[in-house]
Amino acid sequence: MNTPAVKSDNTGLVFDHETLPQRVRFGAGRAADNLADEVRRLGAKAVMVIAAPTESDLAQAICADVDVAVRFDDVAPHVPVDKAVRAREVAAEHRIDLLVSVGGGSTTGLAKAVALTTGIPIVAVPTTYAGSEATNVWGMTEAARKTTGVDSRVLPTTVIYDATCMLTLPADLAVASGLNALAHGVDSMWAPRADPINRALAAEAIGALADGMRAITADSTDLAGHEQTLYGAYLSAVAFASAGSGMHHKICHVLGGAYDLPHAHTHAIVLPHVLAFNADAAPEAAGRIAAALGADDAVHGLEALRRDVHAPTALREIGLDESRLDEAVELIMPVIPPSNPRPVTEQTLSLLLRNAWSGAEAERTRM
Repeated sequence: MNTPAVKSDNTGLVFDHETLPQRVRFGAGRAADNLADEVRRLGAKAVMVIAAPTESDLAQAICADVDVAVRFDDVAPHVPVDKAVRAREVAAEHRIDLLVSVGGGSTTGLAKAVALTTGIPIVAVPTTYAGSEATNVWGMTEAARKTTGVDSRVLPTTVIYDATCMLTLPADLAVASGLNALAHGVDSMWAPRADPINRALAAEAIGALADGMRAITADSTDLAGHEQTLYGAYLSAVAFASAGSGMHHKICHVLGGAYDLPHAHTHAIVLPHVLAFNADAAPEAAGRIAAALGADDAVHGLEALRRDVHAPTALREIGLDESRLDEAVELIMPVIPPSNPRPVTEQTLSLLLRNAWSGAEAERTRM
């Protein structure tokens, strides 16, 4: 069993908490100016911009005042190892001393893959609510298996948040990405290194994300709604980086890597089922989640939010074949954290995955 991150003794609370060093610049319409400032501050001479083809125009505008040595656009979900190797080669060929990523989690993840072996610093400009920009977690996929790890070299030195970058985000992706961010907060309540600080950050994040997502679902041009969602996504990711990967993230990392499922949608679909599984075994955490969602019950509060924002509901609808469920259970069981609030068996995990696959409503009684 993992050593608890927080415990009580005669002196009161005792816990260990680490805050990761990172600069955050937040402001709508300020991405280009803030990036140019950061490039000057860091003294960079050879900048490599990583952005997928769909983000090319946005990256061009944001980097207008930056002398770019090379642009790299071969970005793919789950960071295939061969693409990471090529990006590293390009960085070496151009003697790059700063990476600028403009995009979602896949783009940030590719920049992290380069930084992992080179130590080149990253300035991240997120265009989704993925949260990868605020963590020291990396992940790469090879032969249908996703490997993740933690390394200080992959934490971006600066994150530049600009809500105007979210205004063209498709509605379905905005919802899935926002729920992915919310999953960071929920998992942080009971992850292996959960402590009072990251629980407090997670609760604030969940509330901001719920408010922001409802606002942008009602009006995709609501800049204040996008700002609230970005703010919540950042806090949630910071909490997650401190608390570590809980049961939810272990499930989703395996599913995404093994079956090439879209990252954000997988998180959005699996989350209510993990919450329903753990809630009764972690009443304090469930109470915090419920309060953050403005509900009497955490599971009901999350389901209400999901209905309001038209969340995706079934893994079968995003490409997971029913015949792979038994294999998925075998792959996931060894990586479930022993500190999970409720013991996990092959039978209970199988039922959880089948409910998530079919789109059944998350209910405690089903466990």
